[in-house]
Amino acid sequence: MKDALKDQALVNLSVIIVSWNVRDLLDKCLSSLQAASRAIGPGASAEFELEIIVVDSASDDGSPALLRQKYPAVALLAQCDNIGFTRGNNLALAQARGDYLLLLNPDTEVGPGALAQMIDYMTRHPLVGILGPHTLNSDGSHQSTRRRFPTLMTGIFESTWLSAWAPASVERHYRMLDTRDDAVLEVDWVQGSALMMRREVYQAIGGLDEGYIMYAEEMDYCRRAVSAGWRVHYHGGARITHHGGKSSEQAASLTQIHFQTSKLRYFLKHHGYSHYLILRALLLLQFCWQLGLEGVKGALGHRRDLRAQRIRVYWQVLRSGLKATL
Repeated sequence: MKDALKDQALVNLSVIIVSWNVRDLLDKCLSSLQAASRAIGPGASAEFELEIIVVDSASDDGSPALLRQKYPAVALLAQCDNIGFTRGNNLALAQARGDYLLLLNPDTEVGPGALAQMIDYMTRHPLVGILGPHTLNSDGSHQSTRRRFPTLMTGIFESTWLSAWAPASVERHYRMLDTRDDAVLEVDWVQGSALMMRREVYQAIGGLDEGYIMYAEEMDYCRRAVSAGWRVHYHGGARITHHGGKSSEQAASLTQIHFQTSKLRYFLKHHGYSHYLILRALLLLQFCWQLGLEGVKGALGHRRDLRAQRIRVYWQVLRSGLKATL
């Protein structure tokens, strides 16, 4: 591992945003960044220069025009196609100049002083390679973004039909419900809606794994960083608001396919072929069961439009085969 940055009066922070058709939210995000760059959080002494890079994935809602007119200092990397989260971030990471690199969703607003607090914390803790802030929902409630690495049990129950029957200990362990939301502590991984890393981490392990189309890429990245000797921390005092999922709203079937195949890719990559086969078989069996159950309910005349919609979703998931490769 390369030596971490020493304390210094002024550092450079590159904020990387991959955006697609969220013009108004992007506007709020950039405005909050401008305000945050002028604010120092409680107990923080860091001063920094801010570089903002926005990768626009062929938005047709006027986002590029907004950036050129209202935020001319922002580096705009306009794409001809929707290149996705991982490719977009990697494109910007290759051009970013910052000592610290912040991957930030366009549907977020950074709290006053949050950036200074995070930089100050990482400056004072040189072994911390990745840091995640305390994330809030739009209504100010806590949004769970700190995690332990998943076990096979987590993979079976998370975001599946069986989740309602999961042992309480599975979710409690995975989501770190045994820790306080306002704590500052070591974790296994933090979500990518707001993820700050040292440049040395990027130089050591490279960019995001583009084999993940959507979901699990930040979990994989944190695992690679931990394997390289870095630590991942969560800062409960540095706050951002994440309005949540606005740039990834899409057909339910694609959401399920991307989420489950990303999960399977993670287990194949980090736990081996046997875990992958077991988990894939169980996931496919669950979707088969759901398809049959919805068919029976529809045949009995219970909310047939809803049943037909769900049947289409589950059928498309099953047709995909949920195949993951490396």
